[in-house]
Amino acid sequence: MAVYTEVSDDELARFIDGYALGRLLSFKGIAEGVENTNYLVHTTDGTFILTLYEKRVDPADLPFFLGLMEHLSAAGVTCPLPVRDKSGRVLNELAGRQAALITFLEGVWPKRPKVVHALELGTALARMHIAGEGFPLKRANALGVAGWRPLFDKFSSRTEDICDGLHDLIADELRYLERSWPKDLPQGVIHADLFPDNVFFVEDALSGIIDFYFACNDAFAYDIAVCLNAWCFDAKSQYEPEKGAALLAGYDSVRPLTDAERAAMPVLARGAAMRFLLTRSYDWLNTPKDALVARKDPADYVRRLKFHQSVGSIADYTARQT
Repeated sequence: MAVYTEVSDDELARFIDGYALGRLLSFKGIAEGVENTNYLVHTTDGTFILTLYEKRVDPADLPFFLGLMEHLSAAGVTCPLPVRDKSGRVLNELAGRQAALITFLEGVWPKRPKVVHALELGTALARMHIAGEGFPLKRANALGVAGWRPLFDKFSSRTEDICDGLHDLIADELRYLERSWPKDLPQGVIHADLFPDNVFFVEDALSGIIDFYFACNDAFAYDIAVCLNAWCFDAKSQYEPEKGAALLAGYDSVRPLTDAERAAMPVLARGAAMRFLLTRSYDWLNTPKDALVARKDPADYVRRLKFHQSVGSIADYTARQT
């Protein structure tokens, strides 16, 4: 989450008047994340998240994102729900942006994930994949392997502004991934961005999953690979195999991985590391200086990528390192 578009008190009060949510009491910007503008909104009827969709979000994708939340919630996944206005709409306009109000979930995201968090995450991720079956809308992964080279081309001439050798590292890895990317793996709706700040816990129990604005149709195992990158490294980007083991065990307990998914995991993990190295590098170079947004250091994903390059099999993600 982030704030790129400022909203005035009067604008927001008029916007809230369109909903049966009582009177606006207060609101404040949320700096976490990089994609859309988000505010925490308090009314006399409760607490909500206001999201203004920025230019990187295709308006044509919004029915998929919002409809998916409703579908998953109906299937038993705890996630935010879009709030319908007095006319029954989930989408409106505010400050020149498409905007939606989303219900607020209780809980906090883990700043330092523990093994128990990884186990809970794996279980919830598998349940989410199963719950997504039957969702009628489709959305291709815009940040899948086919999208990585075009994204790299947008900033490749400036990579050395981030760190020495980054250009060649990315170029070599892209060539490997493009020729090695696995095909015909089990697919369905995936979250594609399930970082710790998108998962809430009450104590050590997972209380909900948020931020479905990268959700798409892709390989289930790729979603796991994203989580291996996001949850299983420490603050110095050193891999923690006990967390990887817990994540995979939790997932397997609900939806056992196929042999093909297990064999593909090292390549998928390299690809997930590349996806976030590319987007974080782009954002590092292009985020407006006055944006209320927490930038993420691309160097963290350089270290993750190099670790995955050394992995030979899925067993390496669960074996305790010596």
